[in-house]
Amino acid sequence: MLRLRIGERWIGDGEPCFVVAEAGANHNRDLGMAKELIAVAAAAKADAVKFQTYSAETLYSKKTPRFTYLAGLTDASTWDVIKAIELPREWQPELAAEARRHGLVFLSTPFDHRAIDELDALGVPAYKIASFEIVDLPLIRDAASRGKPMILSTGLATYEDVEDAVGTCRGAGNDQIALLQCASLYPAPPARMNLRAMETMRRAFGAVVGLSDHTLGIHVAAAAAALGACIIEKHYTLSRKLKGPDHPFAVEPKELAELVGQVREVEAALGDGRKAGPAADELEMHEKARRSLVAACAIPTGTRIARDMVTIKRPGYGIKPKYLDLVIGRVAKADIEEDTILTWDLV
Repeated sequence: MLRLRIGERWIGDGEPCFVVAEAGANHNRDLGMAKELIAVAAAAKADAVKFQTYSAETLYSKKTPRFTYLAGLTDASTWDVIKAIELPREWQPELAAEARRHGLVFLSTPFDHRAIDELDALGVPAYKIASFEIVDLPLIRDAASRGKPMILSTGLATYEDVEDAVGTCRGAGNDQIALLQCASLYPAPPARMNLRAMETMRRAFGAVVGLSDHTLGIHVAAAAAALGACIIEKHYTLSRKLKGPDHPFAVEPKELAELVGQVREVEAALGDGRKAGPAADELEMHEKARRSLVAACAIPTGTRIARDMVTIKRPGYGIKPKYLDLVIGRVAKADIEEDTILTWDLV
C-alpha cells in the first residue's frame, strides 16, 4: 500500500484525494488578496493552500526571452514579469498562520535554497518541487534531506528525468515521494494531459501519484480522481479578469468549490468494487421495479399451469423469472386472478 503523511493527513491508497489550491502568484503582491485567497480555499473545502517562494534574481537570467503565452498580457521582459509577482518573503509566517487559522495545510514551492531554509523554519509539512525544477538535483537533494514528503511535478519530464529526481530523494534518505503528472502549458489542452501516465509512474517508481492541472475547467481534475490521483493541484484566482500571467487559466472561487465537490463525488462513486446486490436505499426499487412471474390470465384452482398463462412483469417480489420452467406444469393451489404476482404458496 502506497501512502505518505502530510501533517495530520494520510495520502495515498484508500485515502481521500488531497486537494491543493494553488494560489501561486495570484496574490498580485497584495497581502490582503493573498489572505482572501486563503479564505477562498478554505470555503471551497480544499485541503491545502500553496504559494510559491522565489526571487527573480535567482530564478531567471535577465537575458531570458519572453514567453509566447504571455503575448498580449504584458510587454515586460520575462525577468521583469517575475520580479513584479514574486511573493514578499516576509509575508510567509503571516500567511502560514492564516492558513492554519482556516484549517488548511500551508505549502509553498521553494525555487532556491534560501526558500527551503525559510519554509523549513516555518514547519511546512512537505516540499513541492515545480516541473521546471525537476532537473535541479541539488535543490531536490536539499529539500529531500529535511525529511519531509516530496511532491514532484513532472511536466516536460522524461522517464530519465523522473528517475533522477526520485533517485536523488531516495539517495538523501527520503522515500516519501509523490509524483504529479503535469502538462507545462498555460492553459494546457486536455489532449496533452496524458492522465494514464499517473499509473505508469506509480508502477515504475512505487510512488503516490496525482495531477498538477493547468487545463481550463475542472473536468480533467475530476477524471484524474477516477483514475487514482491521490493529490490534485489546481491554480485558482479571485477573478480571471485580474492582471497577471497566471490568472487567465486559473479557476475562480465557485469553480474551485465545484472541483472539490466533484472530486469527493467521484471518490464516493468509485465504491469498493464488490457486486453485493441492492443497498438499503435501493430496496424499494429492487422490490417494485424488477420483474417476476405474473398471471397472464385468471387461473382457477386445480388448473395445471401452461406457458401462456404466465408472463414476466414488474414488480419483483414474486417468483423470479429464472424459475419459469419450474412453475410451468404445476397446479394452482388457489384461484389466481389475472395480473396476480405469482408466489410459491400459490402453486
